[in-house]
Amino acid sequence: MRFKDKVALITAAASGIGKATAEIIGSEGGVVVGVDTDQGRLDKAMAAIRDGGGRAQGHVADALDAAQVQRVVDAVVREHGRIDILVNAVGGSTVIARPAATVDELSFPEWQKLLTFNLDGTFLFSHAVAPVMKRQGGGKIVNLASVAGRGISDSSSSAYATAKGGIIAFTKKLGRELGPFGITVNAIAPSLTLTERIRPHWDKRTPEQQKQEIDRTPLRRVAEARDQARVICFLASSDADFVTGVTIDVTGGV
Repeated sequence: MRFKDKVALITAAASGIGKATAEIIGSEGGVVVGVDTDQGRLDKAMAAIRDGGGRAQGHVADALDAAQVQRVVDAVVREHGRIDILVNAVGGSTVIARPAATVDELSFPEWQKLLTFNLDGTFLFSHAVAPVMKRQGGGKIVNLASVAGRGISDSSSSAYATAKGGIIAFTKKLGRELGPFGITVNAIAPSLTLTERIRPHWDKRTPEQQKQEIDRTPLRRVAEARDQARVICFLASSDADFVTGVTIDVTGGV
């Protein structure tokens, strides 16, 4: 039970990688506090963890709203006394109509929307949780970057690449800032992952396009949410106590 009695605050916990991470931590003894904007899906996700014998509760909040973020963190500390793990899972490329738009096709509002959606929640929750972890003498923060942040994705825009490159830099900088307080900060950089939000885009691809994606992946398949969640859980566990400031590519070898 890697997470026995550990309090894990997970954003975007109602679906995708956040949900898969919550399921693993809940099944391994953790106290899951899920945050999402979708009440119905969040209730269902947290109930499923409880039905499996885990402990889980949900908070409906917008990770991009500083006041709402602080209210969630304060509520968790009041109830549980601590926050051992923060997983910043809010982000994605599909909040604009053309996720693969080239720089001359992107509008400035689209550029701003992608940067805001992918950077602000990670900053706001890290900003609010860091003092808690400092006071308690340790903690784990895990962020979601993307292989796009390495500048090697052909299926995402320059705005998304910039935002996720920012997550990689933010992770490294926070690892240096918070390390002296016993807090590790790491990230994963997924390749294409078939979450609920991405699968419809995948299904619109032709069989030839799907095969091309699979064939360029050395492990010859496309990632599922649980593939990413397993690596997040490694970074959030004591197995990674001497790892900080690192972004792990979870790409099947791409």
